[in-house]
This record gives sequence, structure tokens and C-alpha cells, in this order.
Amino acid sequence: MLGLMQSQPLLISSLIEFAARHHSDAQIVSRRVEGDIHRYTYKDLAARARQLANALDGEGLELGERVASIAWNGYRHMEMYFGVSGSGRVLHTINPRLHPEQVAWIVNHAEDRVLCFDMTFLPIVQAIHAKCPTVRRWVALCNADKLPADSGIPGLLSYEAWIGSQSDRYHWPQFDENTASSMCYTSGTTGNPKAALYSHRSSTLHAYAAALPDVMCLSARDSVLPVVPMFHVNAWGIPYSAPLTGCKLVFPGPALDGKSIYELMEAEGVTFAAGVPTVWQMLLGHMKPAGLRFSTLKRTVIGGSACPPAMINAFQDEYGVSVLHAWGMTEMSPLGTLCTLKNKHLELPRDEQMKILQKQGRAIYGVEMKIVDGDGREQPWDGKSYGDLLVRGPWIVDTYYKGSSPLIPDEQGRGWFPTGDVATIDPDGYMQITDRSKDVIKSGGEWISSIDIDNIAMAHPAVAMAACIGMPHPKWDERPIVAVARKPGAELTREELLKFYEGKTAKWQIPDDVVFVDAIPLGATGKMLKTKLREQLKDYKLPGL
Repeated sequence: MLGLMQSQPLLISSLIEFAARHHSDAQIVSRRVEGDIHRYTYKDLAARARQLANALDGEGLELGERVASIAWNGYRHMEMYFGVSGSGRVLHTINPRLHPEQVAWIVNHAEDRVLCFDMTFLPIVQAIHAKCPTVRRWVALCNADKLPADSGIPGLLSYEAWIGSQSDRYHWPQFDENTASSMCYTSGTTGNPKAALYSHRSSTLHAYAAALPDVMCLSARDSVLPVVPMFHVNAWGIPYSAPLTGCKLVFPGPALDGKSIYELMEAEGVTFAAGVPTVWQMLLGHMKPAGLRFSTLKRTVIGGSACPPAMINAFQDEYGVSVLHAWGMTEMSPLGTLCTLKNKHLELPRDEQMKILQKQGRAIYGVEMKIVDGDGREQPWDGKSYGDLLVRGPWIVDTYYKGSSPLIPDEQGRGWFPTGDVATIDPDGYMQITDRSKDVIKSGGEWISSIDIDNIAMAHPAVAMAACIGMPHPKWDERPIVAVARKPGAELTREELLKFYEGKTAKWQIPDDVVFVDAIPLGATGKMLKTKLREQLKDYKLPGL
């Protein structure tokens, strides 16, 4: 027997039309590439998204064809989220931090038909446009008077001229909710990137999940600053969850330094912010010397890489800001877990609560997870047993675009996505990443969590960034060393840092050496690249060998 409820597809266009109707005057504030602050409302956004949809119809784009963006977090980029996907095309967000050769490869692999870009990224477009034959229309996200006299890009249009003459009346098409809505390529360090192709259904379900109280807890009372980029994994779904809840949106544009972020937070009454540890490190680095405080910020979600406990403590103890530790992946849309306390934890001593909050958290409804050993046997949720972390759910990749399925079948033939992370899960369901499978250090048959070693070093006041890697050892197979970038003007010796580890981890897990470097290599999304660090230190020898 079937239920007798109305059948309505979950489509991205419904999110912006809901916001325009029920939160029409809620603000969207953007710092533009031009340097000024732009303000308008969800009602304005919906109207301009409809103009964009009409412009795409005018280009003759078929349903399912790809429209690419190379852009910062801002209102024009947000319009693309809805005008492109809502009209049945696929929004392809491109990470501008990739090498131009990779960008060109991605554009050609996706067979993008239109490419829109912020003027910041004109040099990238100038370098690739002749190598991207599938792109029929190049659009600069600016006013007509901001176009360069000679860009070298034939037929380049300004976005405002492109959509300005279009009607803001548009009937959003209805189609299967499993239709592709957007795509994002992984920022893998080896081989060509792979594309996760999201659907309207997966993106809408993810938007619902992200807004839940034990996840981001978004509401119409919030002013939200997504520092996480819209060009990678849809800014963790916030551009979809925001219209769903009607919260105020504050976009930082290209100014991601600590001073600019802090001033925007204060000026716009930001209550909730999302970012990666490297960005928040710059923010705290700006605030502390100047004795600054937050007047409205109440909570922040931190993901992208493991958040050092010292950063969690700084936000909560020094500034009264709750930190929500999150974990996910491009292939997961991206949210998988988020760390909040349960009712039974509220009476625990502060240090016991912190031990929980330092974990990556509990699975969001819609995400199943398990850990398995090298033979595929599921490991217990005891908080001690390690295993490869596998996940599945309605917003987790099944097959890569133009690629194969990465899924691992279980005994029932159901597919699980291998995350590449090694983790533990405790009896309450709190998952903790102990390492990437490629980064785990095996010493004398025992595992050493490189993340734990990173975090201890990061707690030292003279350390700006630290990364632990394993080095070959004739007796122990591998031994850990830690590469350290000192804070400007700070002094720190090898002996001082090694002594700092004493009492904080088992003696045999203390690194054998400290290597001071100018900077830790970072990837296109701000993650530490331990693979590149290994390459840089390929000639290094452990002391005494």
C-alpha cells in the first residue's frame, strides 16, 4: 500500500522561491571584488537568478549542460547556484587555487559550455581559454565598465550586461529530483581530479540535514558568514541551507585575512561562521595582539582538516565562542559528522567535555558509517579499535562522473564509500579521525596518530603550523618526525619542542626529531599536504642513522 501524500520533487529552485516568499527582506551582504559592500535581499536574489536562467535559455543550453564558475563567495556566485541548477543545467564550481593546467583539464573533462569568473581570476582564464574548446561563452562577473579594454578573450561579456536585459519572470522547470544539479572535482594530490556529481535530491536533503540543531543549527535569527569557499563543496551546503532557514548571509569575497574577516563579522553582527583551521588561525592571530573581542559571534564550525585542540580552547575559553568540529568530503556533499554534546554529557567536568568535543563527532541522520580492518571485518565501537572508515547515504557518491564506482560491497551487496581515513568510534557514536590511511605511522607494529603529534606541537605558543610524518627506520619500520613553521619573530629549539611533548603522549610516540621549515605546504583547500612535505624531505635521515 502506498501513502496518499502529494508527490513533489525536491528541487533546488524551490529553496530560493521559498526564501523569496517567506524571508523576502532577509539580507545578503557581500564584499565585492571591487572592494565595496553590496547589499540586497532573498527577493532580489530570486529575481536575478530568474534573469540568469533566461540568459542561459538565450544561449541555447540544453538541460544537463554544464555552466562553470571560478568565483569567490558573493551574491553573483549565489545567483549561479540557483539560476543554473534551477533551470536544469549543472553548476560546475572550479577551485581557482589549482594550477591552470589542472583547471583547463577539469573544464574539458566536464565539457563546460559557459564559464563565469570573478575578475580576480582573469589571468587564469587568459591562460586557459584557448585550450577549452567546449566553452562557448565567457562571462566576467562584473559591470560592463569593469571589463578590460583588451582581455584577449574573444566575445567576453560582463555578467551585468548578460543578464541585465533579461526578464525576471521565469517558470522553473519541474523534473526528476535525481537530476544532476552541480558538480565538484576533488583536489587529489595524485592523478587527475575526480568529479562528484550531486543531484537536486541529494543537495536538498543535505541542506535539511545541515540546518538541524545538532549540526549547524541555522535559523532566521542567525547572521551567517561562510568563509569556506563556494568554489569547493558548495561552501559546506550553506548556500542551500541559508534560504531554507531564512538566515542573513554575509559573504567575505576575496578578503580572507584576519583583519578583514573580523571587521566584517563585527559590522554585520555575525553569529555563526564556518571555516578551515588555517583561516581561523589568521583571525585569532589578528585579534589576540590587538586585544579584540567578538561582540556577536556565538559559534563556529571548523572542518576541512582536524582542528587543533589549542584552537578549540582559544575560541571557547578566551572568546566565549562554541566550536563545532565537523568532518566530511567532496564525495559526501560534504557533511558526514559534527560534534555536539548529548544531554548526558552536560554535567561532565569541563575537561571531560573537551575530550568529546575534540572528536569529529556523531553521524548526521542520512549518513551511516563503520570501521573495518584490513580484511574488511567490522571493528567494535569501543573508542579504541582502529579501522578504515566507510560511509554510505543519500548524499554520498555512488559513481564518479565519467569514471568508475569507488564503492566496496558488503555481505549483502550494499556499497560503502572508502573515505581513506583511519578512525575510532566510541560507544556513543562519536567518531575520531586518527589519520589518513596514507599518513598513519607504523612503528614497531604499533600505530602512531600523526594528527595527535600535529596537535601537540600546534599547542606550543611559538608554533604557527606543524605536520608529523613517518620516516623509514631499520629497526622500527618507521619513526615520527615533526616539521614546524614558527610564528614570525618566535624562537623555538628542537630540544624545547621535544620536551613539550613529555607527559602529553606515550614516550615511544614522541617524535625522533624536529625539522624547522619556512612553511608547511598546503593544498588547494587549505589542507596540509603531507605527501608534498615527504617529497621536500626525501633526503632527510633520522638522527643516528
